Amino acid sequence: MLQVQEQLQFSTYQTLYDIVVPQNNILRKMKELVDFSFIQEELSKNYCLNNGRNAVSPIRMFKYLILKVMYDLSDVDVVERSRYDMSFKYFLDMTPEEPVIEASSLTKFRKLRLKDIGMLDLLIGKTVEIAIDNNLLKSHAIIVDSTHTKARYNQKTPREALAELSKNLRKAVYHVDESMKEKMPKKPNTGILEDEIAYCKELIGLIEKEDKLCINQNVKEKLNLLGENVEDNLEKLELSNDTDAKIGHKTCDTSFFGYKTHLAMSEDRIITAAVVTSGEKHDGKQLKELVEKSEKAGFPVEEIIGDAAYSEKDNLEYAKEEEIKLISKLTRTVTHGPKRKNGDFEYNKDAGMYVCPQGHMSIRKTSNRPKKHAKEGTGTVETYFFDVEKCKHCPNREGCYRDGAKTKSYSVTIRSNTHTEHQAFQETDYFKERARERYKIEAKNSELKHRHGYDVASSSGLLGMELQGAVTIFTVNMKRILRLMEEK
Repeated sequence: MLQVQEQLQFSTYQTLYDIVVPQNNILRKMKELVDFSFIQEELSKNYCLNNGRNAVSPIRMFKYLILKVMYDLSDVDVVERSRYDMSFKYFLDMTPEEPVIEASSLTKFRKLRLKDIGMLDLLIGKTVEIAIDNNLLKSHAIIVDSTHTKARYNQKTPREALAELSKNLRKAVYHVDESMKEKMPKKPNTGILEDEIAYCKELIGLIEKEDKLCINQNVKEKLNLLGENVEDNLEKLELSNDTDAKIGHKTCDTSFFGYKTHLAMSEDRIITAAVVTSGEKHDGKQLKELVEKSEKAGFPVEEIIGDAAYSEKDNLEYAKEEEIKLISKLTRTVTHGPKRKNGDFEYNKDAGMYVCPQGHMSIRKTSNRPKKHAKEGTGTVETYFFDVEKCKHCPNREGCYRDGAKTKSYSVTIRSNTHTEHQAFQETDYFKERARERYKIEAKNSELKHRHGYDVASSSGLLGMELQGAVTIFTVNMKRILRLMEEK
């Protein structure tokens, strides 16, 4: 049962916070800046208001998720740290002597209470609102790009993932005490997930009995991470069978299995909108939605800065209609004419190749120009060839690949005279100067991945990825807002 109104907490030890949590502490600043009551308002419909035991405040549960992202901790570790870290307790609105929650409650909150809320847009909109209220957004330009996140198991089976985690745990143990090698349980070689789970549980039980190992922070974190994954696999043995994740390509030679988060960011480095998709989706197709979400959040868009992926014909026409300057350099391939009906083939500007709807990239291309178009300089036909062996076994081959065919190709026609107006614009000094601002979003992508664990999905499925993106972007935006307020 959810209490309709938050209860005030009183304690004779409350003054300890004034002593041990300094005024410049980031958690103190965030707590004082943000009114988190909007979380209770949004989540109340997912709770019963008149039956059952009193639930832990959704505001506090959400703050636990923020701490989990800020400090890149497991559910168990973030709860354990909140037991003794006074800055955590202060941020969570706990009294110094108050007991912490069960880690399992945080897991259930994330899986059950955050469904069907639209947290991604809600949290980004809240941070943009705070930035506007504090007069921190100085321009009306957005920088757009996407960042990729590997699926939780990155195409590994659950058994392989558990084997890797247990291996990392053993390494951490041996670094503390090499004599533990003689005590380790025998590793399974059956290839069966249930046997791997049983081994991991035996390994966890053994290490938990060794006090000298459990006090080591590196061992403890890896132990908790393995335990969390064992519990997930017991709940759903096929967790890594992530049907939402797809293969995406960064270059012609490198690919990833997972998701993309398409971002719009102000020049002040506040993320104003995000769209989460599977990994194979084309960056340019998300531009209109990013603009619309940014404006809905209260950020008027007058200029867009992005790489060549955003300069396709539809985006140029959209920007012109909306009277928005599009700082995106043309490539020859974005001037392709209409695609065939069985299309949905997307051009990957990094690799210079087309990608089929199933996520497979073409392996080579040819180019020729019919004689009738030679004088006008238009009508060049580029043909992209795919790996036939992949096409033969593709689940979507019907209507795309003809059985017995020795090749599979996709052809497009280049109309080189279509974008002369934008070609002239991109040669101006203004265009070249504004294009230099794009580096800022690359740094933001790096921050999301390397400081807040956004390089790997924390759960399975598109919904889980959106929730991870929502909390991570909220955290990153709030840190940036606090920094900008200090610089004022």
